[in-house]
Amino acid sequence: MDNIIVIIGAALGTTLIIVLVILCILKNRKKKKYKKIIENLDYQKNRLDTSPVGPELAKIENLASNEKLELLYKNWKERLNDIKEIQIPKITDMLIEAEYSLSKTDYKSTMYKIAKLEMEIYKVRATSAFLLNEIKDITNSEERNRASITKLKAKYRDLYEKFEETQNEFGEFAKVVSIQFETIAKRFEDFETLMEENEYTEVPSILKVIEELLKHMEVVIEELPSIVLIAEGILPKKIEEIIDIYNKMVTAGYPLDYLNVEYNIEEAKKKITDILDRAKVLNLEDSLFELKVLTEYFENLFTDFEKEKVIKADYDEANKTLSTKLKKINNLVKDIFEQMNDLKQMYSLNENDINSLYIVKQDLEKLNEDYETLITHTSNHSFAYSKLTEEIENLVLRLSDIENKLDNTLNVIGNMHDDEMRARQQLSEVEDLLKNSQKQIRIFNLPVIPNRYYVELKEAKDAMKEIIKELDKKPITVETLNTRVDTARDLALKLYGKTKEMMKTAMFAEMAIVYGNRYRSSENNLDRNLTYSEMLFYKGEYKKSLELTINSLNKIEPGIYDKLLKLYGGKERMSE
Repeated sequence: MDNIIVIIGAALGTTLIIVLVILCILKNRKKKKYKKIIENLDYQKNRLDTSPVGPELAKIENLASNEKLELLYKNWKERLNDIKEIQIPKITDMLIEAEYSLSKTDYKSTMYKIAKLEMEIYKVRATSAFLLNEIKDITNSEERNRASITKLKAKYRDLYEKFEETQNEFGEFAKVVSIQFETIAKRFEDFETLMEENEYTEVPSILKVIEELLKHMEVVIEELPSIVLIAEGILPKKIEEIIDIYNKMVTAGYPLDYLNVEYNIEEAKKKITDILDRAKVLNLEDSLFELKVLTEYFENLFTDFEKEKVIKADYDEANKTLSTKLKKINNLVKDIFEQMNDLKQMYSLNENDINSLYIVKQDLEKLNEDYETLITHTSNHSFAYSKLTEEIENLVLRLSDIENKLDNTLNVIGNMHDDEMRARQQLSEVEDLLKNSQKQIRIFNLPVIPNRYYVELKEAKDAMKEIIKELDKKPITVETLNTRVDTARDLALKLYGKTKEMMKTAMFAEMAIVYGNRYRSSENNLDRNLTYSEMLFYKGEYKKSLELTINSLNKIEPGIYDKLLKLYGGKERMSE
């Protein structure tokens, strides 16, 4: 039991020793870490103390030959002394305090003082760097300014050479440009004076002035010749041409007021004068752009003039066509309404057809009024031909619509007239058919004509009389007339066909009997059949007579029907 207690005690002791050792090691590491940070901050403080601000400021002491530079030098020296005598010693004191806290292992205080040190060193470093940049801006200015002025002089020479080569293109403004070059040259002299007098603070402003003057001169050299060419050469010539064409077209009757040519020309002249006046002081802002806009405007005017000429030609052609058609349809409508009572008496027109004619007349009257208004506007030169052309095209479309409506109505009346003429022609044809049918009957001199034939003949003649009655009626009802014509024609054709068929059958039956007579004496049966056939023939039963004769002869002479057709077919065709 005692041994166990000893073992446990030894283990606890060992554990405690280990923990203490570890804590000691961690403490030493932490201390070394903070010590290293403080050493680094001390290094940074020493760098601030040995910054190049002092040597750079010493250079200014030799250059301070004017009051302004002397004031700057004093200010910079005071600021440098503040850094070296106040701010850096303050950092030294703060380092000592941080080291003291670290030596007392007061890590919390040490961390706080380190943070303050870092902020202070950063502030002093920034102040020192800003001061150094201000001083270097002077100490390095001569080299920098010399490099800048060298580039500006090279640009000046290039621009002046270009001006000398193209001086004739500047016209009256060449002298102004030359004076401006002299002004820039004087600024170069001012730069040298400032550099000699060590007026380094004034040099940047003179460099900026020279740079701006050269930029402006670059624009002048580039744009002024074009401005002179357009404003004094191209545009005045275009304006003269525009005025000449405009006056001729106005005299010729072209309505060009909508283009505002005269007003725009006056405004253009004012703008050109303003541009040239500003060019005298080399103020070229937007001048070239404004001149290009004017040039484009006058170019478009030429296009507008040509367009008006083309449109006028189109308008004149359309007006001529419309006038001719309008006159023609006016006369036609006038004639129709003068004959309206006759048409109503002659034909049974329905209300829709009559209303259509009155609608056409109203539309035509409105069209005539609008056309007269258009002609008035044309003669007054109130509107451009482009507008007049739109109006006349609309009138042409309306006239076309009126023509279509009128044609549709006239087709109805025309068809009625055509139907009447056709009815009279077909009446004559029906009469001819009936006459030919009766003539054929008389020529062949048939022994008997069937009663049915006379019934059909009477029906055909009655139908023909109905046509005559309809034609004599006023007004004529075309639908009824067409029905009467169709009925009479069908009956006449039917009668004519029946007449031909009856004559053909009778003639062939008679021929067959005559042919069969050669066998009467030798064939008793044939003799009886032929006698009976003759009886049928004289009764008007021509078809039965023919069938009986052919059948009887076919027993004696097979194929007799074809033979008879061959023998007597020619005669039959001759009789037809």
